[in-house]
Amino acid sequence: MRDKENILGLLALKPDFIGFIFYDKSKRFVTDFPQNEIPSTTKKVGVFVNETIEEIIEKANQHTLDFVQLHGNETSEFCEKLVAKNIKIIKAFSVDENFDFSAIKSFEKHVSLFLFDTKGNNYGGNGIKFNWELLQKYLGRKPFLLSGGISINDAAEIKKIKHPAFLGIDINSGFEMEPGLKNIKEIKEFKSLLI
Repeated sequence: MRDKENILGLLALKPDFIGFIFYDKSKRFVTDFPQNEIPSTTKKVGVFVNETIEEIIEKANQHTLDFVQLHGNETSEFCEKLVAKNIKIIKAFSVDENFDFSAIKSFEKHVSLFLFDTKGNNYGGNGIKFNWELLQKYLGRKPFLLSGGISINDAAEIKKIKHPAFLGIDINSGFEMEPGLKNIKEIKEFKSLLI
């Protein structure tokens, strides 16, 4: 997100997290945002893809990010180095029928949350869902967020997910009027459907 009025509209709905994409190849790329408007109850997340440790730390400090979301090919060793600099991490993984959930075990001690997104042509923002039944193959205890093509029509299916590590959802393109501009009315309606 980058538009101040749009951000304030979303904050009125009291989201747990609000994301800002620092990947310059994304249509949602942001260079700055009104960070003083964001209450401490909503955590600021910076999204990075295959960025250097130095750049992530610089942006995290500059924008007082609560979490960094790593959406590229970052290793568990990379995450360990960031944690040593007091950076909290959400590590995203692209899931399809061939995804091996056991392969992410080495990340568990270094990250705060996992994010399971749909494997697609882009690093996130593909607007498509993976088969959510695959989540049953995840036997870890690290909490996760579900992402990938979620729209207002998915509320009933989301409520059926009973995985013990399922913490919440990450919504994006399914609630946009254009890249980076959220449909606040639709998000409000969606939130009411999940309660």
